[in-house]
Amino acid sequence: MSFIPLDHLRPSSSPIGRPRLPSWFKVEAKTGPDYLDIKQTMERLNLHTICEEARCPNRWECWNARTATFLILGDICTRRCHYCSVETGRPLAVDHEEPRRVAEAVQALGLRHAVITSVNRDELADGGAAVFAETIRQTRRLSPNCTIEVLIPDFEGSEDALAMVCAEKPEILNHNIETVRRLFPSIRPQGKYQRSIALLGQAKRCGMTTKSGLILGMGETLDEVREVMRDLRTVKCDIITIGQYLQPTREHLPVARFYDPVEFATLKDEGFMMGFTHVESGPLVRSSYHAEQQVGSEP
Repeated sequence: MSFIPLDHLRPSSSPIGRPRLPSWFKVEAKTGPDYLDIKQTMERLNLHTICEEARCPNRWECWNARTATFLILGDICTRRCHYCSVETGRPLAVDHEEPRRVAEAVQALGLRHAVITSVNRDELADGGAAVFAETIRQTRRLSPNCTIEVLIPDFEGSEDALAMVCAEKPEILNHNIETVRRLFPSIRPQGKYQRSIALLGQAKRCGMTTKSGLILGMGETLDEVREVMRDLRTVKCDIITIGQYLQPTREHLPVARFYDPVEFATLKDEGFMMGFTHVESGPLVRSSYHAEQQVGSEP
């Protein structure tokens, strides 16, 4: 067991060298039996996790608590967002056995809560919605007492695709807004801010408990962050996660600034005052952090 400063996620180089991360960016690297069980199960069933693909700093904590986020529809994304380390390119054909393998992994690991996300698959007519729906069905068949959260792409605004996922009634439907309105076109060039807000509104009208996430430090202001939070509450979004952006590689967007823990705590308080039923806000918070605790966070 050791404490690892996340030096591989420092901001990009500068004439005076790459600055060290703030002192609070340390994680406990502990590969215990639960961590190894998840890793071996994923390898045995040929599955991907966003925990690994996105280089999540909480992987050790979450895997040792027997929580992981399944990444379906392959590990190659059709979009290139400038903060994300998931590979961009031409995806492979849809693996129609993947939903069954995810369900087998959930059962084998004895999970009480499963989080399922995907890459963007814009080349598919439904954006991969049918695979999400089948993964939920297969998981419920093998693990009927396991609650399910899906973290979905925007399906290019397709109401039919979203309805297909909502029809399977996951306990939480998550779609991350990620950044503020002003930065959206440059940071998420293939997405649209208002389309993401509208998707969350439609999901709420379908009866979903909805969730979204923000990552800070890409050039936004706190007032712009608050504007996003208000926009999310306008469509009655229930849950929000707020964390610090960390640059995955030198080729990705540099960190504009680091927010300190007090600022995250303030945003958490403000989120509750706005009406969110659950707020996770802190430097190392990611979308699926403490996800199991958020089930039942609807009004």
